[in-house]
Amino acid sequence: MADHGPLRALDERLGRAVSASAVPSWLAQFLADLGNTSVALPVLLVVIGWALWRGYRGSRGDPATGPARRWLPPLAAALALAAVPALVVPLKLWLARPGPPRMAGGAHDGFYPSGHGATAAVAYGVAALLLTHGRRRTGRPAAGRLPLAAGVALLNAGVGIGLVRQGYHWPLDVLGSWCLAGVLLAVWCAVCDRRPDGRTARPDHGRGPDPGPGPGAGPAPRPGPDSSRSSRDAGPGQEPGTPAP
Repeated sequence: MADHGPLRALDERLGRAVSASAVPSWLAQFLADLGNTSVALPVLLVVIGWALWRGYRGSRGDPATGPARRWLPPLAAALALAAVPALVVPLKLWLARPGPPRMAGGAHDGFYPSGHGATAAVAYGVAALLLTHGRRRTGRPAAGRLPLAAGVALLNAGVGIGLVRQGYHWPLDVLGSWCLAGVLLAVWCAVCDRRPDGRTARPDHGRGPDPGPGPGAGPAPRPGPDSSRSSRDAGPGQEPGTPAP
């Protein structure tokens, strides 16, 4: 992204094609606005409040769940979103990639990675992780986990298309922001999916101890006639079932 090369030329050609596509401008602008901090931050704050309330209710009567475990996931979510501008702004200044023609003459000349793309990916991604955190940590199944993840992925894809369609960013600007968001979400999972003993929580798919025969099991099988015959034929000092010398 720092030098003009074949990849950057292909990226800009793709960006111009998306910008001239038939996607309605009003829809693209709506999707692009979902990456604004003024939209993504309130959504995340609502989910953080819900996660704190759920953690407080779930920790009552459970001495193993202290205040630190209750506060850690929501606090880490807020820090993940706060880390977006702290990482994006220096990268933009360092790479100084020019933006699309619509953004020429703007206040800055750095557009890689996309701040809006990273904000949307981190805010909505960590919100989805918070919504399923308790079930993931205990290994309980969550029926809505897959649809929620698919919804977040589609939402972020829409944000990326809107940013490129409106001429705010090139496609690789958005892709770079998703890579950065993936690192932040992975750090959140590494920190918050650890149990109090320090091990990473994983669903237990192993088999438990053998419960033994159930209540409907029949009596143990009785020895057959062959075993009785071998017992009778055994001589003195000879084990039953051992052939006579």
